[in-house]
Amino acid sequence: MIKALKAKIRQRLISEYSALLSKEDIKEQDLRALIDHLIDEAISHEQISLSKPDREKVISEVVNQLLGFGPIEDLLKDSSVTEIMINGPKNVYIEKRGNTELSGIIFDDEQELMYLIQKILAPTRRRVDESCPYTEVALKDGSRVNIIIPPLALNGPTITIRKFLRELKSAEDLIRLGTLDKRMSEFLIASIKARINIIFSGATGAGKTTTVNVFSSYISDDERIISIEDTAELVLSQNHVVRLEARQLNIEGKGEITIRELFKNSLRMSPDRIILGEIRGAEALEMLQAICSGHRGALSVIHANLPQEVIYRIEAMILTSGVPMSLEVIHRQIAATIHLIVQQEQLLDGSRKVTRITQVNGLKDNQVVLEDIFVYEQEGIDSEGKVKGRWRATGIIPVFQPLFKKAGIDLPLGLFNKD
Repeated sequence: MIKALKAKIRQRLISEYSALLSKEDIKEQDLRALIDHLIDEAISHEQISLSKPDREKVISEVVNQLLGFGPIEDLLKDSSVTEIMINGPKNVYIEKRGNTELSGIIFDDEQELMYLIQKILAPTRRRVDESCPYTEVALKDGSRVNIIIPPLALNGPTITIRKFLRELKSAEDLIRLGTLDKRMSEFLIASIKARINIIFSGATGAGKTTTVNVFSSYISDDERIISIEDTAELVLSQNHVVRLEARQLNIEGKGEITIRELFKNSLRMSPDRIILGEIRGAEALEMLQAICSGHRGALSVIHANLPQEVIYRIEAMILTSGVPMSLEVIHRQIAATIHLIVQQEQLLDGSRKVTRITQVNGLKDNQVVLEDIFVYEQEGIDSEGKVKGRWRATGIIPVFQPLFKKAGIDLPLGLFNKD
């Protein structure tokens, strides 16, 4: 009965009160009062009874559907939930404190789930339909949303929301969370300020974007920053920021603007700093050439499980870009442009840690030389399933140490003393 009543109330609101619902400043108390009135009308017309708790449940769920995000509204507000995975209307999983569990939340049907999808997509230029059955967008708070629908998704409309952790604002927050230690934090902050070129690497869900967001906050507010992303999710705190987002094909199959095209255009926009949300293809070559021509201080993200895999992936991207280049030339470009690779992982207990900070130190036998400056050594798992380990300095001093002095940054060499 409650399900049918909710559907009727929602349908009446959409069909008869669309002008009210379209207002950006609609007040929740006004909507609740209207829904309460419509419930009274339904009860009177259909001669049904409704308990006070059930009435409140109908009002709250309809309000959440129309003003918020329906059944998952409370999950989005819960700071302990880091990821929401909706596998069709009946299976909603969450990641909480690094562990995945079934939430117990269900949607009435696929129609309600599709209504949520349309609500998520409404403020964006993205769409999902039979011709384009998947897409990726970001919510206003920076949370990333991936959507895929039937016939590709056999379990029904599927939504994956990786929440933006707003409480992680500084390096101290990452240290408190156990993502890295103080020495590594000081080194990365100094590297950002000295305009060192850094690639943040890791698998999906390792926390790369969160780490980029935190350390990008140490870029000077005097710099003009151009951020380029496939789906805008970086949240930059500086004033002079230009955000660019790639565009998908429209319904006629035209109008696509790629990250590579945006990157090439950004070089004509007088950037002091370029942040590339993720390197996925031919833009890798443009990035290396731009850094070679003087655009230092680039930050970017790449999917790879090890620093060595970062090199392999960049090689493959350039080789498939259509620009004829030998591996020897590609290796010279990489060695001349990339300074640091920050490797991040999600461990067995769900915790996310920077496991390596690795420098690129030239070439040897025409191969890129990688050297770990800091590493995380896992020592075991305790009785509660928590990973035990420690960060260790290898004793290697960065080859770009003179750039710190040039930037007026006094970074003590003792920071790199071997443990």
